[in-house]
Amino acid sequence: MLIDRWMRKFVPNSSNTRGMHLYGRSLRLLGDVQQDQGIVAGPLSAKHSYQKALAVFTDLHLPRRTAQVELQLAVVDEMSGCLEPAAERYRTLAADGRLDERDRTRAKLWIGTALSKLGQNESATQHILPAIQAFEALEEPLDWSIAHQKLALAHRGAGNLNGALRHIEVALTNRRTEAPIQRIRLHTAHAHILLSDRDTSDNGLSILDETARLSARYGLRHQLRSIEGIRSTFERGPSPI
Repeated sequence: MLIDRWMRKFVPNSSNTRGMHLYGRSLRLLGDVQQDQGIVAGPLSAKHSYQKALAVFTDLHLPRRTAQVELQLAVVDEMSGCLEPAAERYRTLAADGRLDERDRTRAKLWIGTALSKLGQNESATQHILPAIQAFEALEEPLDWSIAHQKLALAHRGAGNLNGALRHIEVALTNRRTEAPIQRIRLHTAHAHILLSDRDTSDNGLSILDETARLSARYGLRHQLRSIEGIRSTFERGPSPI
């Protein structure tokens, strides 16, 4: 609401460099909010906001901000199910000198995320493990914790439940924020892993129910769809191992 209120008052003017810079950053922030809400396609979507921000930053000759928005557009592609194009874009941006080391490392991590969703879990771990090491060296505890969460899901996809449980426990123990979106992602991943074993599936369903309630409360549609997909797959079988 605050972003919308400001942007309605602002009249884009290419001669107003400071105003356009703030306008571009506001579009990026609006895209981030829409992405979290799962609104990734259409005229009032994260993709639309990011594309407008990209045009602003390109016109202002701001290469780092331009590349950051390109990275977010790759995330939108991944969320939309365009996994192979997203993975290739991440590969390119992971070596892009316009980005700082943290953003390049995030791109490397997200290569692994996309590959894991494609079922290429062993390849995914080869990208996630170096990202974990890099985040540790960069002293980025939140990214480090999230990377362990991604590694846990890759191990689950490969059928390595012991590894999945070990790394999700690292992520749970070292959580760095109670922001709803991060808490929901973490607990959804935890539930997904627990549902893979009949001995822990009841606990997994309980956690999934709570994350679904939180997702609905905060309007996080993408997360809610993900939760519903996990539950549907579990209910269809095959039975947990």
